Amino acid sequence: MTQYKKDTSPAARLDLSAPILRRLAVHPRFVNAQTVMLYHALPDEVDTRDFVRYWSFRNSILLPTVKGNEIELHRYTPEDSLSEGAFGVQESSGTVFTDYASIDLAVIPGVAFDAEGHRLGRGQGFYDRLLTHLKDYPIYKLGVCFDCQNVNLVPTEAHDVPMDEVL
Repeated sequence: MTQYKKDTSPAARLDLSAPILRRLAVHPRFVNAQTVMLYHALPDEVDTRDFVRYWSFRNSILLPTVKGNEIELHRYTPEDSLSEGAFGVQESSGTVFTDYASIDLAVIPGVAFDAEGHRLGRGQGFYDRLLTHLKDYPIYKLGVCFDCQNVNLVPTEAHDVPMDEVL
């Protein structure tokens, strides 16, 4: 998967991202959500950069920011300046968000997903820790990935929190 994503040009990744984001935009959980946790894509992920800005005019959008070993959520508005944070991710300078019970939908990237919704991350455990923290809230977890990232089996551990669905 890593090699495939490296071999795919940025333009091709944008083309592959478009149908995934169109499906997300009409997904009932997204349509009915008021507060959505998204992510600002790394170069090899489903490209959400324009999607985040566009939908921030309709929804309350939260973006993850790496702080030490944890992810902190920040409210994003189009007026916010994004700055390069840990691992080259563009992070919001918006206000810190802690009202986790009001999050309707969390859109989560991953390296791989299986049919059971198990997610393989990049190995640092940032999303694992965040999802463990959020598991007591009624947040619908939606993984997003390219077709090549759907695999038969993702290795899991007891603390892993599966996605409710994967697009």
